[in-house]
Amino acid sequence: MKCLCLIAFLAFVITQSYNDLGVDAAPGDSFVSRRGVQFILNGKPFYANGFNAYWLMYEATDPTTRYKVTHALESAAGQGLTIARTWGFRDGGYRALQTNLGSYDEQTFQGLDFAIAEAKRVGIKMIIAFVNNFPDFGGKKQYVEWAKSKGQAVTSEDDFYTNALLKQAYMNHVKTVVNRVNTFTKVAYKDEPTIMAWELMNEPECRADISGKTLTAWISEMATYVKSLDSKHLLSTGSEGFYGQSTPQRMTDLNPVAANIVGSDFIANHNLDAIDFASVHSYPDTWFPKSDEKTLLDYLRKNLVGHIEDAQNVLKKPLILGEFGKPSNAPGYTQAQRDAVFTIVFDIIYASAQKGGAAAGALFWHLINEDMNNFKDAYSIALSEKSSTVNIIGQQSRKMNLVSGKGKPSR
Repeated sequence: MKCLCLIAFLAFVITQSYNDLGVDAAPGDSFVSRRGVQFILNGKPFYANGFNAYWLMYEATDPTTRYKVTHALESAAGQGLTIARTWGFRDGGYRALQTNLGSYDEQTFQGLDFAIAEAKRVGIKMIIAFVNNFPDFGGKKQYVEWAKSKGQAVTSEDDFYTNALLKQAYMNHVKTVVNRVNTFTKVAYKDEPTIMAWELMNEPECRADISGKTLTAWISEMATYVKSLDSKHLLSTGSEGFYGQSTPQRMTDLNPVAANIVGSDFIANHNLDAIDFASVHSYPDTWFPKSDEKTLLDYLRKNLVGHIEDAQNVLKKPLILGEFGKPSNAPGYTQAQRDAVFTIVFDIIYASAQKGGAAAGALFWHLINEDMNNFKDAYSIALSEKSSTVNIIGQQSRKMNLVSGKGKPSR
């Protein structure tokens, strides 16, 4: 408790320092770019290990809980983690960022400001998603409800991708976020090198059109729009990586059967000029709940290797495994099972990185502090636990950081 109180005090001091002095860039701070299948930072290949912390803005909205953001990011940096993926949205509800279409809560926006400023201070890059496919924290569903309240004839959440008002509302949100001037750093988000990339949506799906054409058209249109506002940052889809009708054999070999009706197409969704890197998520325990552990691990390995091959040879772009983990509530769960998942993922990513390949990093789901029971779930990991999984995470960070900057970027 004394430690947490000290951290809270330090967070207060940091906040006051930001207000008084602004934030200096971390050593070597510059934009991450792309060349071929590699990310480039300061002229050298950038390979990374990272995490998801979707709650950063939420906890930083209240100045009295900002210490949780400080503690999490400092702990992550201490383990050599260099990318944090988080939400740039909270549509409606408690501590909303967007309280109605085009209306924003300044205190919540300052929460996101603080999270970015803290990441900048400790030298962690950020990937920020603009909206959610799911109703958690608003998402497409909230946008559709807002459109209905304005008299729009929308009946499905997937009208989000085709209704003119909803598309404009999404673009307005993007514009508001990228043009935001951080109240702590005094730097516009679009000019902030701490932000590595934007994601169009967390896990976009369009079940209204299983051909994948509607979603691909939306991604193409919105990616072009984002780039018209912000040409400095990388951009990806936020996709789970399910294959579609452009690659029927991959659908058969690598998709969970249920994924064939979500309207996603890994190749078509990412084979667009405005999309800089490929996104994939992996949750075998959710997709195959009746499978034994060996089957789950075999699928994890096959699916990740297949996506890396396609990023390398077809898309010719980097790939980030944006979410993965092992739930502690799985039948017969042991710590060794979680360790096996992390080891397989990290070994595959590292093998590609060592060769200068497309696998740029993996971001585990998800990081919390030990005192955050409100966000604790079957996937959450507190780095202070000093578990065997935490040791594996730290080892991977060191290995990926050693690979970064060695050799010449690929052509």
